Amino acid sequence: MSRAVITSIGGFVPDDILSNQDLEKMVDTTDEWITSRTGIKERRILKGEGKATSYMGVQIVNEILQKRGITPDQIEMLICATVTGDMIFPDTANTILDKVGAKNAFGYDINAACSGFLFALTTATKFIESGTFKKVIVLGIDMMSSIIDYKDRTTCIIFGDGGGGVLLEPSEDEGYGIIDSILKADGSGRAYLHMKAGGSLKPPSIDSVLANEHYVYQDGKPVFKAAVTGMVSTIKELLERNKLDMEEIDWLVPHQANMRIINSVAEMLDFPKDKVMVNIHKFGNTTAGTLPLCLWDYEKRLKKGDKIILSAFGGGFTWGSTYIVWNY
Repeated sequence: MSRAVITSIGGFVPDDILSNQDLEKMVDTTDEWITSRTGIKERRILKGEGKATSYMGVQIVNEILQKRGITPDQIEMLICATVTGDMIFPDTANTILDKVGAKNAFGYDINAACSGFLFALTTATKFIESGTFKKVIVLGIDMMSSIIDYKDRTTCIIFGDGGGGVLLEPSEDEGYGIIDSILKADGSGRAYLHMKAGGSLKPPSIDSVLANEHYVYQDGKPVFKAAVTGMVSTIKELLERNKLDMEEIDWLVPHQANMRIINSVAEMLDFPKDKVMVNIHKFGNTTAGTLPLCLWDYEKRLKKGDKIILSAFGGGFTWGSTYIVWNY
């Protein structure tokens, strides 16, 4: 069986920075309060007429292609994980494919909130392993500033814009690539993390706009508890299933939701902090974008054969973990 291996990686964050000092002027908060509770110092915000999630996707795909030395017409499939597509339809994946000139590919979006990249990566892996395709791009991108209420200090301090992606290709060497994934969901968690209006349950209206129901709603305490428990449990299950000890893992890549969640997961696993990928301090929580952004940010530090665990938790609830052996 062919393994799906990552052969190229790309990432993008906008130039505009929204710092904690900026937020001090917008809501009742302080740099110390934000830093102590989230670990975030700044986040990036996409600005500019006509710029949306697909704009960031195009930058990421172009970097992936340039690094790999291939052309857009060689892409066969693209999956975009996002909760902030350019429009409800058509899907953002197809918009990205059109903008980069990938005329031989098809694509679609996956909405699993902060777990979206893991869900998309696992899905794409199956297309490679089955022999259906040889070049599949997986993106995780979100323009969270488009659904954040900048008068709500519980959410506006957390989220930012950005994302990343990878190219998957087949390899006959089964020692490398996407080895295993455990993905979970619990729909009862939707009560604690959601957007109240804008879908078919509550279509947009003057009333929903006036009630500020087109923004992220989060009840932090149950989300925190479920995130730590879910990520730790799937990591332990993944290790056991693959006959691994945590000491054998070179890198842990946790969803960049909150520094306290990241620290709690590492502590419960007794995993050294210097082997945990962290960039939440400079990018905030980019939802589906955090995991590929970490891989992109740390790419120069990765070595062939590194054992990596990705783990995420998001709205839904959705959560899971993936075990990768780095290919280059």
